[in-house]
Amino acid sequence: MDTLATIRGLSWQHVAASIFVYFTSLAFYQLFLHPLSRYPGPKLAAITRYYEAYYDVICHGQYTWKIAEMHKKYGPIIRISPYELHINDPAYFEKLYRQDGRWNKYAWSYTRFHARHSTVFCVEHDVHRRRRAPLNAFFSKANVNRKQAIVHDKANKLCYRLAEFAGSKTKTVNLSAAVGALVRDVATEFILGKDIHNLDMEDFNISIGAIFQGSGILWRISKHAPWFGPLMRALPFIVARKVGDEGGRAFLAFRRELTQLTKDIMASASDPESPRTVIHDILASSSLPPEEKTFERVYSEIGAVTGAAFETTAHALRIILYYVYTNPTMLRCLRAELAEAPKVDGDSEDHTLSTLKKLPYLTAVIMEGLRLGPGNATRMARIAPDRDLMYGDWRIPAGTPVGMTTILMHMDERLYPEPDLFEPDRWMDAEVRKKADKTFAPFSRGTRNCGGMQLAWAELYMVIAALVQRFDFEFDGAGPKDVVCASDRFIIGTADSSGIKAFVAEYRG
Repeated sequence: MDTLATIRGLSWQHVAASIFVYFTSLAFYQLFLHPLSRYPGPKLAAITRYYEAYYDVICHGQYTWKIAEMHKKYGPIIRISPYELHINDPAYFEKLYRQDGRWNKYAWSYTRFHARHSTVFCVEHDVHRRRRAPLNAFFSKANVNRKQAIVHDKANKLCYRLAEFAGSKTKTVNLSAAVGALVRDVATEFILGKDIHNLDMEDFNISIGAIFQGSGILWRISKHAPWFGPLMRALPFIVARKVGDEGGRAFLAFRRELTQLTKDIMASASDPESPRTVIHDILASSSLPPEEKTFERVYSEIGAVTGAAFETTAHALRIILYYVYTNPTMLRCLRAELAEAPKVDGDSEDHTLSTLKKLPYLTAVIMEGLRLGPGNATRMARIAPDRDLMYGDWRIPAGTPVGMTTILMHMDERLYPEPDLFEPDRWMDAEVRKKADKTFAPFSRGTRNCGGMQLAWAELYMVIAALVQRFDFEFDGAGPKDVVCASDRFIIGTADSSGIKAFVAEYRG
């Protein structure tokens, strides 16, 4: 009763004073007593994460570029939040993203995807290592080579669909949607043995592509408002279907199909006649305990692996196609190199993956596309849980999230003169390639690098080779707005996400 009476006796002035004292004390601690208090950076960023939230949510994913501005003002190592450091020094990249040692991910950033059971978004080092083991073999270079026919067939199917638009002076194709459909079809067939036929759809299922591009917006909001993501996911299916747009409904349909497919594969996993999928490798893995082989865990894994394989590779394809087809000299060089390369059984257009990988100019074009379009636009924070890290004279306390951002490193003019230009010739220089070996990281590096990078390389080689040999594209209103990184959506976000429209003509050679 005395406590209740005391509460009732409080005036708004008392409440306001208490709030003021609390936040003043918190600010004082963050600025002067926190273990990171001596690191340079904006004072407001050191006090509250809402500084980042402003650039994330209100400014639509601009914190990556704000961090770049901070480095220009404060130096190569800065404090970007009350709890996190960021480094912009290419020489440190291989020290932070390495194979040896224990490295955790930063839970605050990754748990907002609500896929904690997956390998991609796993926080703990040891758990990640166990989960990653069966995926390594499935996504290995050898397995990709064995299953390259999947990519080859989907590339030919894409060409067949594009031929439907050839010669029209009034009808354009959304090239962004088309390559997005190809990547989704390749990923699901490679991973799950299931063709989801996005390439067969009249509009290439463009709406679901937009959903995957927009998922980064949900992630940005959920980082700062943790209740938002669960609220969206808690909506009953019938409500979400009614209030959602076409893309939302397409995404829900995809998730339902993925759920049922996962159940079916798990139920038939013991059948020796069933096609080998990544689910088979997970269930057969001796490194995983039984609780890691439940439906909930496996489904989380499948959702994360397929999603990670979609927009990242598709965007690299868009970048390469845009720059190649706006530069006639570049296009001629590619076609000349492909014309001289050994063909499959004398075919006029098809090459094996191993042949394509040996072509220096095609490789240079792909590397330049990946430089400007790496898998992520956001920082990849790492935590050394059991040891301090050193950056020069700076001691970074154990357990501190510290990250670097690949897109900023790839745009560093100290490494790449005139970094805004798409210039494949820079990769033709052996010294440049040797120098960049430690800092060219479109798929990240270390224990947490992208497990599907061999599949991504195969798609880039085979799809670019197929298209440049068969088609000419005349873009309709396309520009840098369609391909240049302008927003952190976890993946690359562009100023215009409606897609590259193009008139199509068959190339006669």
